[in-house]
Amino acid sequence: MGSLKVDPLKNRKLNVGKIPYANLFPIFHYLERNGNRGKYRFVKGAPSELNKMLRQGELDISPSSSIEYLRNKSQYRILPYLSISSSGPINSIFLFSKLPIDKLDGRQIAVTSESETSTALLKIILKEFMSLECEFEVSSTKNVNDLLSIYDAALHIGDTAMSEGRKLRNGMAGSIPGLNIYDLGELWHKHTGLPFVYALWVIRKQSIDEKHDLIRDLSDELLNAKHASSQLLPAIAKDAPHNKWIQEEELVRYWKDISYDFTQKHMEGLKLFEKYALKTNALD
Repeated sequence: MGSLKVDPLKNRKLNVGKIPYANLFPIFHYLERNGNRGKYRFVKGAPSELNKMLRQGELDISPSSSIEYLRNKSQYRILPYLSISSSGPINSIFLFSKLPIDKLDGRQIAVTSESETSTALLKIILKEFMSLECEFEVSSTKNVNDLLSIYDAALHIGDTAMSEGRKLRNGMAGSIPGLNIYDLGELWHKHTGLPFVYALWVIRKQSIDEKHDLIRDLSDELLNAKHASSQLLPAIAKDAPHNKWIQEEELVRYWKDISYDFTQKHMEGLKLFEKYALKTNALD
């Protein structure tokens, strides 16, 4: 009697990074309800955590910071037609400052540890566009009031930036005299006229060879999610955990301002970011 043959491909899964921020919620909401969940294993993490896991081979594919891709292009490929970008305000990457931005020369700025792309973008805006020399210190503190009691300005991203910005604008977190809030997407577009690409769907080259069919299937499902979710945003907002601290209508407006595409214009923006990042040693 012959031995039982086991198909080594049968139990393969694609390890997929999942950023839990509001910006990607529509995509994952649709994917998790309409995709083939048996093919994928989702791993949650902040952008910096997922970047490291992708680099070390713990993930096959992930929405990944632009700077991670640019630093390690030899290891990666971009999944076409998809990104997290904006042509103007992104509404979730804010510089909170006690001073007008043009008065920050020589000042100390706290930056989040969750996104090196946003930190690099801030440095480019200040140095290359405004000729300012600032000092930067990584901080894990979330509360903007606490940060601005120590630093002259603070950079936050994602849900923290949205929540803190909303509380401060609505007077729910006390008042900071002379507080200025700057949207980095808006500042980039003002100086370049191009979209800024915050993240791309990045694939490890090794995974392309080993899991080509799974990556092809995920690519198709992500494109379906991008198109279908854009028509379902009000319904998706009702399911979003973020609606506990932001109104559903605000969530929908936020999602509509995000570009999930990756066109030639987006590529031009990415290449310009790479040029400035090289100039400022942000890719080292």
